[in-house]
Amino acid sequence: MTIEETRIAGLMIVHPDVHPDSRGTFVKTYHEPTWQSLGLRTDWVEEYCSVSHQGVLRGLHFQLPPSDHAKVVSCLSGRVFDVVVELRKDSPRYGEAFSFVLDAGQPSLVYIPAGLAHGFYTMSLEAIIVCRTTSVYDAERDAGILWSSVDAAWPAASPMVSARDATLPPLSQFDSPFLYRQEAS
Repeated sequence: MTIEETRIAGLMIVHPDVHPDSRGTFVKTYHEPTWQSLGLRTDWVEEYCSVSHQGVLRGLHFQLPPSDHAKVVSCLSGRVFDVVVELRKDSPRYGEAFSFVLDAGQPSLVYIPAGLAHGFYTMSLEAIIVCRTTSVYDAERDAGILWSSVDAAWPAASPMVSARDATLPPLSQFDSPFLYRQEAS
């Protein structure tokens, strides 16, 4: 397992070891001692998956304190354009978007610390995304920012979005409750 740090503090791309053989592949996506040795949270309490069709954009989502959470996202099937946005006050990267492709054919996971927004656009005919979080879903603290209000090179100018996601406030109108700490993880 190798870890790729990004320009956003605490945001990491995890490249697990892939073991192919004549039957297919075997991938260990989580090893608690390794994650703990890297200072990453391992107190997962909820996991869910989404199935999205080509052209669907989900996001940019997060939960507000005290229900904020770290999360790990992976693509089990298909391919998505993934975007994470820094929302922690006083961060030198506040408002910056970091984007990358998650492709089931090249297994990787994204570790997203609390205080970052997350979303993705489905590039393949269909994609299955799994997300593990350190807090349970809290409808009262479920929040987001408008996908088109951040500087990301989304693959489409007019993606299919939910009614809720289409009416999220732009980043410029979001009053962030998240705090930045250099050691953020």
